[in-house]
Amino acid sequence: MSVPRTPYIPRRKRWLQACSQWLLLGGLLRSLTYRSGLHGHLGVTRHSVRLPERQRLPRPLKIAFASDFHAGPSTHPAIFDELFACLQREQVDLLLLGGDYVSGAARYAEVLCAGLAACHAPLGKFAVLGNHDLATDETCITELFAQAGVQMLVNRAVGLPAPFGQVSVCGMDEAWLGEANARLTFARAGTVRILLVHAPDGLLKLSGQRYHIGFAGHTHGGQIALPDGTPLVRPLGPVSRVHYHGRIPVPGNGDLIVSRGVGCSTIPVRLNADPELVICTLQ
Repeated sequence: MSVPRTPYIPRRKRWLQACSQWLLLGGLLRSLTYRSGLHGHLGVTRHSVRLPERQRLPRPLKIAFASDFHAGPSTHPAIFDELFACLQREQVDLLLLGGDYVSGAARYAEVLCAGLAACHAPLGKFAVLGNHDLATDETCITELFAQAGVQMLVNRAVGLPAPFGQVSVCGMDEAWLGEANARLTFARAGTVRILLVHAPDGLLKLSGQRYHIGFAGHTHGGQIALPDGTPLVRPLGPVSRVHYHGRIPVPGNGDLIVSRGVGCSTIPVRLNADPELVICTLQ
């Protein structure tokens, strides 16, 4: 079982968080931008992954992946209601969450809990932590998610129940603020491996480990982009700057699906980088 860490938050960091909340008018600005359509329009992006013949599953496995909620002053909670309603319609087998659940205080994650608890994913609900989560009270977020039936994975793999006993969800810790350890992450993994990381930069921490399909967030697709989807400001991280959205072929490994995420970070605006729910069918 993983042990949540609560890193020291410098006074300067706390001061910047407080200033950010004040500048966002305690959530008033997010209400104005959401009603104006400036949070973007939630969509569903679909992928299909075909496994090698010897590892073929008894039936298709339907996976939902959502990331970067950023609950707090910069994201209107109505976008979460849209997401959970969409999840209910999709009737997935497995729900994966990619980190950055809050912007600011960990208690903001409370707004996600009822929706997460109501999500029906018979094979499980699993999550990893993002850099924003590690900059606040990780223990609080982990406990809130546990109450909603979501397991937090920190460098560990969890096998799925029958008839998918050969499939494991492998959750690796955040690449830069966390303590990513690929050896521990894959130590008990089955023959079919689903990689769950916060940022595409997790690829730099793999140490030769193999997976069949991976999921990452962090980038927001730039959040504010040109009409062709090119970010005006590139996401942080050497891999994230290049692979900021879409299905990325990884030489010698499975593809990595990078989501634009759901919420808004820093400012409550998305342009040409709509929020998305990823649905992937593994077969």
